[in-house]
Amino acid sequence: MIGRLNHVAIAVPDLAAASATYRTILGAKVSEPVPMPAHGVTTVFVTLPNTKVELLHPLGDASPIAGFLAKNPSGGIHHVCYEVEDILAARDALKAAGLRVLGDGQPKIGAHDKPVLFLHPKDLHGTLVELEQA
Repeated sequence: MIGRLNHVAIAVPDLAAASATYRTILGAKVSEPVPMPAHGVTTVFVTLPNTKVELLHPLGDASPIAGFLAKNPSGGIHHVCYEVEDILAARDALKAAGLRVLGDGQPKIGAHDKPVLFLHPKDLHGTLVELEQA
């Protein structure tokens, strides 16, 4: 059901410093920051030959990333994102298998302008999983 790994998301307390590390020390291609008010984050994508790393920084006080950073002040891996061919079919199959979809269960448009859903980390061995329609 799941396809390729789309990205690994890392919450960071300092987006500019994290971007600079990936750009200047690691030599990666790093995007400009993109505010995503609907998700409460600012994102930066690091493009690698086989996948991407998404750097996440809180945007506003209600940001879910602010809560994550309060518990993990140095930052850390927030979620992994897998591609699926049909997000609604994947959602329905995973729900039928007993997994919980976060929020209202309806896909939202994610950072790549594609439908996304998140699955409860307690159902996936402690890992928050994002599904993105390929």
